[in-house]
Amino acid sequence: MTHAAPLKAKPINPTANTENALEVEHLQIAFGPLQVLKDINLKLKKGENLVVLGRSGSGKSVLIKCLVGLNEPDEGKITLQGKDVSTLKDQDLELARQKIGFLFQGSALYDSMTIRENLEFPLMGKIKLKEQEINALVEEALGNVGLLDAIDKMPSELSGGMRKRIGLARTLISKPEIMFYDEPTTGLDSITSREISHLILEMQKKYNTSSIIITHDLECARITGNRVLILKDGIIAAEGTYEEIKNSKEEWISTYFQE
Repeated sequence: MTHAAPLKAKPINPTANTENALEVEHLQIAFGPLQVLKDINLKLKKGENLVVLGRSGSGKSVLIKCLVGLNEPDEGKITLQGKDVSTLKDQDLELARQKIGFLFQGSALYDSMTIRENLEFPLMGKIKLKEQEINALVEEALGNVGLLDAIDKMPSELSGGMRKRIGLARTLISKPEIMFYDEPTTGLDSITSREISHLILEMQKKYNTSSIIITHDLECARITGNRVLILKDGIIAAEGTYEEIKNSKEEWISTYFQE
C-alpha cells in the first residue's frame, strides 16, 4: 500500500543539546474551590516535542493557557529560555512572548479576511518588512503546509483540516522558537489527523521548534511525541516515551490504550 510508510513515520530525535527551552516548577491554579493543577513540574528540551495526555477535565488546556499567559497561576515558577517569566518587565515579557506560537483548537482564523490577510496579520506592527518580504514569508508559510493555492480564498471556503493547516502556517510565520498545540487534531477525521501530526513533525525538523502538544489523540501522541506525560489529579503522574507509557504495568495507565 503506497501510503503505509508515511503513516508509520516515527518522531525525529530531539537535539542533543540538553538546555531547556521551558521549565515549570510547582505550578498551581484553582478556580474557586476547584483545584485544577496542584503541583505541575515539567521541562521542555530544546528541539523536543513533548506530549501531554489526560482525561477530559484533567486540566490540560488550563496548563497550556498558564504557559502562554492566558491564565495566571496561583503559585509556581515558569522559566522561559532561562528567564523567570514572573520577574520580566512588560517590554521584556512581550519580547519573550513573541518567541512563542500557539495553535488553538479551532484554528482561530479571521473569517472576514482572506488567507493572505490572515497570514499577514501577525507581521503587522512587529517588524518592519517591505511588501515583497511579507509576500515571500506568506508564500513560504503556505508552501510549508501545502496550501499555496488557497492564498486568496476565504476561511469559509476551506475544510476543517485545511483551516487547521492555515492556522499552523499563520502561527509559524513569525518563526517562534516554542510552539504550543492545543488539541491539534480535534474534530478531524483519522486521515487528516495523521496529516496534521506529520506536519507537526515536519515543522519541528525544519525550524527546530520546541513544542508542547496537548492532546487526547493517542495516534497524534505516537507520531509526534519524543516524550509523553500524563496529567492526573492535578500532577504529572507518568512520564516516558510513547512505547514506555503504552507498555506500563500500571492499571490506570493501561486504560488509556484500551479499545
